[in-house]
Amino acid sequence: MDDLFTGVADPDPKHYSFPVIRVAQPVGDIFLASIPWEVITKIAYFDVRRVIEEERDVERYLGIQRPLDPQRVKKLEEYVNFFDASFPTAVIIAVDDKYATYNEDARELTLSNMQDGELSPSIAINNIARVIDGQHRIAGLLKFRGDKFDIPVSIFVGADVADQAQIFSTVNLEQTKVHKNLVYDLYSLARSRSPQKTCHNIAVALDQDNTSPFYRRIKRLGGATVFGRFEPISQATFVESLLKYITPDAKRDRDTLLRGKSLTRATRDEIYRYPFRNLFIDEQDIQIGEEIYKLFALVADRWAAAWNDQRREGLMLNRTNGFRALMRLYGFLFREHGVQGTSLPVDFIVHYLRSVPLDNGDFNTENFVPGSSGEGRLYRVLIGEETL
Repeated sequence: MDDLFTGVADPDPKHYSFPVIRVAQPVGDIFLASIPWEVITKIAYFDVRRVIEEERDVERYLGIQRPLDPQRVKKLEEYVNFFDASFPTAVIIAVDDKYATYNEDARELTLSNMQDGELSPSIAINNIARVIDGQHRIAGLLKFRGDKFDIPVSIFVGADVADQAQIFSTVNLEQTKVHKNLVYDLYSLARSRSPQKTCHNIAVALDQDNTSPFYRRIKRLGGATVFGRFEPISQATFVESLLKYITPDAKRDRDTLLRGKSLTRATRDEIYRYPFRNLFIDEQDIQIGEEIYKLFALVADRWAAAWNDQRREGLMLNRTNGFRALMRLYGFLFREHGVQGTSLPVDFIVHYLRSVPLDNGDFNTENFVPGSSGEGRLYRVLIGEETL
């Protein structure tokens, strides 16, 4: 579509009409419409592209800049072609009232590149809409390869820059992000199988099993820790660490399964990077859970005081960076002694952990500082690449 739009007026008249619902609000009337993807990308294209190159009137009015995030656009370009792609929330656009006509009897809004009474277009059709919210979604839709993708759109007609800035700030500057823990909890409601759902189920099972080293230690739903509970590991941390042993691309695997297709099995070489992949494909989720249970139960036995330390500023072994380092250790141990389709022998893990020159008190935040650097150092010590 790059060759279509330069921002100059079209040589020929162009019109797009949509059935709309008129909604009266304090800011003025809003028109709610379902607009095909090829139309919304066309009428908003110039404004979306302008975000890449320069700040827009709305951002200038607010004294901020909001360029398109190329990585986010790239992810959305892939997402829009997934089997279950969906944009349930509305894109918000504003159009000049000189180029919009509402037919109250037909409940239809028409956007045109000509003003009433003009004999020829005075604006490019691709410059009709100013995007208040949703420019990343529209940019992603430019790479849509399917036939049907209608987008819910809220249309403000005749809103000046000050009104647009107020709407922009309300939508973009005051919204809160959905917590990753909640996202992974929602995967449990899915009817279809996916790596995310399996990892969620394993996290929940280990959190609820009163014999598990993770019993009541995994924080879920993105909320505050339950009063009186020691929950040092978030569900998102657990799931994301486990996913790395199942798949290089969890979203693509989920999409493949939704389409009723089979996943590609890990080869002999790949199995050492993704030791749980073939177990997942064979629906051996229980064995995956048992492997994680086994490793951490043996860790809890080897360094019981550190694993059970629940002081606020206590030892780090059972916190996020300790957990992540231990999850990375599983991959190292599997490369050392793993066999495709089998579990790591208990005796091997016990012998290895006993050989690690660390005592309970060594897992302090002076030796292993909070964050990724502490995680990295603990991992290097665990695999013998570094000493205290």
